[in-house]
Amino acid sequence: MSSRLVLFDLDNTLLAGDSDFEWAQFLVEQEVLDREVYEARNQAFYDQYRSGALDIRAFLDFQLKPLSRHPRAVLDAWHREFMARRIRPIIRDSARALVERHRGDLCAVITATNSFVTAPIAREFGIDNLIATEPEERNGEFTGNVAGTPCFREGKVKRLESWLGAQGKTLASFAESWFYSDSLNDLPLLERVTHAVAVDPDATLRAHAARHGWRIISLE
Repeated sequence: MSSRLVLFDLDNTLLAGDSDFEWAQFLVEQEVLDREVYEARNQAFYDQYRSGALDIRAFLDFQLKPLSRHPRAVLDAWHREFMARRIRPIIRDSARALVERHRGDLCAVITATNSFVTAPIAREFGIDNLIATEPEERNGEFTGNVAGTPCFREGKVKRLESWLGAQGKTLASFAESWFYSDSLNDLPLLERVTHAVAVDPDATLRAHAARHGWRIISLE
């Protein structure tokens, strides 16, 4: 195993946008969700996330319930179209190049967005490991509930520790560790790694990074 661990946030870091937000907008466009109701709530939740005030349980109820209303085969077909129309256009060459620079290290995408939405995106980057919020499944179909700890804020640290623990490792097992993120919500994990990197950060993270001498980069 590599002595270097590299973690990538996904939304507004590797992606020039937010996959959670884009998925809900895609379902609105498909007329799966009511535009008037869902578009406003989607924007409100996104604004709360950006400000650091998101109620993750309320958001997951909003985001995961639609998964329970449709067969998995239908959802998978929608997701293939979603990848083509909404995700590949917001993957920048600079983000792909960043991932390539760490090829050979142990890499993982770690994201609050649920694994149904994000697993194909991680694969698009050629990253085999995904640590994400997990939607509960029963007999291969989604229930609309979350399974285990949401991968958000301190939950990201907990989920990372569980993932590493399953391999008999801890963060201290690695000589060096990186975490690339844009968001103040990721401060709990950014403070744990040896190389915290702020990527086109929000104002709060930018100020924190400047105070602590963290690298600040842009993929725009």
